[in-house]
Parts: sequence; C-alpha cells; structure tokens
Amino acid sequence: MSKITFLNPEFFWLFLLIPIAIIWFLLKRNQQSATLKMSSTAGFKSTDSFWVKVKPCLYVFRVLGLSSLVIALARPRTVDISNQTKTTKGIDIVMAIDVSGSMLAKDLKPNRMEALKRVAGDFVQERPNDRIGLVLYASEAYTKTPVTSDKAIILEAIKDIKYDTALQDGTGIGMGLATAVNRLKDSKAKSRIIILLTDGVNNAGFIEPETAADIAKQYGIKVYTIGLGSNGMASSPYAFAPNGGFLFKMQKVEIDERLMKSIAKKTDGTYFRATSNDRLAEIYNSINKLETTEIQELKFYDYDEKYRFFVLFAGFLLLLEVGLRNTVYRSFI
Repeated sequence: MSKITFLNPEFFWLFLLIPIAIIWFLLKRNQQSATLKMSSTAGFKSTDSFWVKVKPCLYVFRVLGLSSLVIALARPRTVDISNQTKTTKGIDIVMAIDVSGSMLAKDLKPNRMEALKRVAGDFVQERPNDRIGLVLYASEAYTKTPVTSDKAIILEAIKDIKYDTALQDGTGIGMGLATAVNRLKDSKAKSRIIILLTDGVNNAGFIEPETAADIAKQYGIKVYTIGLGSNGMASSPYAFAPNGGFLFKMQKVEIDERLMKSIAKKTDGTYFRATSNDRLAEIYNSINKLETTEIQELKFYDYDEKYRFFVLFAGFLLLLEVGLRNTVYRSFI
C-alpha cells in the first residue's frame, strides 16, 4: 500500500456521508417492511428463516458498494519512477601536481603529498559527470593520465603518485602548466579548467610560467592555483640517508604567491593557500562548488491504474443488493 497514490484524493470527503447513511438506515429500518397489526400471534409459527436473518446484509452491500465507488473516484494507482540524467554542460579538468622532493615535507599530515592524494581522490569522486586528467611535474612534466571519464583510472593514478627519480628534482611550474594546457587545448568541452598545485618557486624548466599562463588564456582555459605549505618553517627533506630514506630538517617554506596569483588572475581563476590538511580540503570543496556541471534530470512515470477493481466490486455489490431486494425480499420477508 505504501506505493499506492491517489489522483483525486478530494473524493475521500464523500466518506463523511457514509455514517449519515448508516444512521438514517437505523432510524428508518422499521419502516422499510410492511406491517400487519393483530391482537395475538399465538397461533403462528416463528418464521425466522435464513433470508430473514441476512436481510440487513442488503444495506451492508449498499454501503460497501458506495465506499468502493468513492475509492474508485479517488483513482488509486501505483507509480514506477525511473530517472535518466543527461549532462548538458560538461567540464574537462586537469590536475597539475608538483611531485618534487619538497612535497614530502611534514607540515601537513603525514606529509604534503599524501594529504594531497586523499583530498584529490575525494574531489574526483565528487565529479562523476566530468572528465579529469592528471599531470605530474618536478623539473620536467609528463601526463600521468589523459583526460578521461573513467574515474577508476584517475583514482588509481592518484593513489600511485609518489616521489621518485624519474623526474629530476626541482619545480618547473611553467612546464607543468604548459603540459596541462596541451591536454586541454583541443577539448570540445563547454568549460576547461586546470588546478595547478605547487609548494615552491619556479626554478626549473625551459617554459616560463607567465608564458604558459598566456597560452592558457589564449585557449580560454581557467587556472586555479594552490600554494601548499604552512607559514614559516617546516620539516623538509634535504638529503638521502644511508638506508635510502630521507634526512629531514626545519627549512623555510617558500611559495611564489605573487606568481601564482598572477597566473590565476590572468586566466580568470582564483589563487588559494593551503596551510593545513583541513584548509586543503576546503579549497578543493570551494573549487568543486565554483565549477558546477549543468545536469538535466528526466523522470519517467509509469502509472498502473487500480480503480477498475473497485468499480467492478461496487457494481457487483449494488447489483446484488438490487437483485435480492427485487426478488427474494419482494415478498413479505
């Protein structure tokens, strides 16, 4: 019954007439049969036959029949709703992530790189209708994953991010941005954005960040820039330990915020500073809200009308009541 709805529920007000009809029957029931007055009935046998006993059922049939008609007028039906979503304005996103050695600094927990991977993974999962790509850069840059709608591939690629010697250490912001632009320049999406993250200053690569920003602007690509790192000092790696790990010491956090703000402003984006795990999560949530995808949701309703049963049931009861009243009960019963 929880799935049944009524098209015309206002007809249920007619049920208020049912108690009135019952009271009317009780008041007038003695006047519905012919009576014969006599001084004594001692000479007559009792005639309490079956038909006499069930005669009140005629009125029950009428009440039930009228009640069924009321329900039929209210149009009971079940509905099966199916949804179909259609993306009307897709967004292509490339995340350009700094993977230089400084991303192992421990001012975010457990370190900058691991904190970023968690937040970036959550961001991808909240963009089910967009295509996302991944670019990694240090002194050079390469495409980890091209722009794709397969979120499983992106999430696996983010999980696999780590510092290694595949790229010479350094921070080539211009290289990372230019590579990301190259992944988006031929995109046919309505909106194209780059999320450029770094924790340092541009000190490597042969493409200037400002030049890469000019190219992004030329292609209509918006760049959100993020400076990652606490204010002041942070425990950062500075050399390899004999066991192959890293040696850490407190070093000054240096982020070229002027450059990052310039890139964002030039491309109509926004610059953010992430100084903690919570702040980094807030930044990605803010970008998620700023860049929304227009989705058209179509709902299909399949109705199964249930009033026919109540109409047939009411017709049967009313015909039964009229038939009995004009046949069996037409006599003196």
